[in-house]
Amino acid sequence: MASSDELHKRRQAAVARGVGSTVTSYVDRAAGGTITDVEGREWIDFAAGIAVSNVGNAAPRVVAAVREQVERFTHTCFMVAPYESYVAVCEQLNALTPGGFEKRSALFNSGAEAVENAVKIARHATGRPAVVVFDHAYHGRTNLTMALTAKNMPYKHRFGPFAGEVYRVPMSYPLRDGGLDGATAAARAIETVEKQVGAENVAALLIEPIQGEGGFVVPAPGFLPALREWATATGAVFVADEIQTGFCRTGDWFACEHEGVEPDLVTLAKGIAGGLPLAAVTGRAELMDAVHVGGLGGTYGGNPVACAAALASIETMRELDLAAAARRIGSVMTSRLRAIAERDPRVAEVRGRGAMLAVEIVRPGTLTPDPTATAAVSAACQAAGLLTLTCGTYGNVLRFLPPLVISDDELARGLDILDAAFA
Repeated sequence: MASSDELHKRRQAAVARGVGSTVTSYVDRAAGGTITDVEGREWIDFAAGIAVSNVGNAAPRVVAAVREQVERFTHTCFMVAPYESYVAVCEQLNALTPGGFEKRSALFNSGAEAVENAVKIARHATGRPAVVVFDHAYHGRTNLTMALTAKNMPYKHRFGPFAGEVYRVPMSYPLRDGGLDGATAAARAIETVEKQVGAENVAALLIEPIQGEGGFVVPAPGFLPALREWATATGAVFVADEIQTGFCRTGDWFACEHEGVEPDLVTLAKGIAGGLPLAAVTGRAELMDAVHVGGLGGTYGGNPVACAAALASIETMRELDLAAAARRIGSVMTSRLRAIAERDPRVAEVRGRGAMLAVEIVRPGTLTPDPTATAAVSAACQAAGLLTLTCGTYGNVLRFLPPLVISDDELARGLDILDAAFA
């Protein structure tokens, strides 16, 4: 087997420079809460492929389901010759997502594609053009989803011009907005929409219940319900981007459930299929069915192998009660992270929910972001055998997304490495 150095040389000659990686070692295998590189070096995994391998890498049910499906057929295109597993995934999503109303689903390939299609559906159903998004949001790398995303570098820099009729309003960010309560922060956002856009022009209000790439920002209680209420009153479609928060990650199946919010549309991806590419839009039947036949789809959307993996992943989540596992992980991690924060003045806040947690790092005694210290802690973790990710508009947030099947021992070892990295 080639070494990581050899593979990296081949990469530099073959792969576009714009595709980055967190580490320079190359993976040989992964399982549970660990990743092993081609030299046999092991990392504790606090990234889960950016909240994808919630059920763990090579989860037994997923492997068996994929193997069986590959032996039967790998692709027909659902729009040409349909198959049961696509329908079965849609049935599961309709039942699992928040809201007791009648629902429909459509399957796609990536989170960005799901977001694009949610916007298409909202615009078609309402006949309105405007999409409202929030400060610090991240929704993808396509032209429309770059417009929806707040952060310039590296996601938007010199890739414009971008799609129009996208309007950005203030987010509830308790650490950085003076601790505004949720209702007040929502009123501020709504006032901006009504003055600058006009409620009658808004097709969709699109929000991550907990922001992902923007810094794991958890809005103040009451913020999401107030926005939901406004959308209902004005006829705007409330779209929850649950791409990173979904599938048990936050301790509920979906993050909106924490405050009883029922979105009109939900965008889904990442943790849906045990590591295979699959995404979805699920929502109110009258909205989803408003689009003309042929208006939604894509050659690979709902690929049968990915659908088989999704059904096996959902079964695994139920059988292992991974929502409860996320809550247990969150309890252990929060205790250790708060202990670090108590002794290290660079940690301005510990936040998150379930197994979606983060620390924001600043210059001591201020709220000035310190991305240099953040990168240094992350690098120290990697050198010691813990894979972590940074995020945030200011690049000063360490985020933690362990697989929900991580063992107690793996979790403890990872937290010991993190503790030592801060020290």
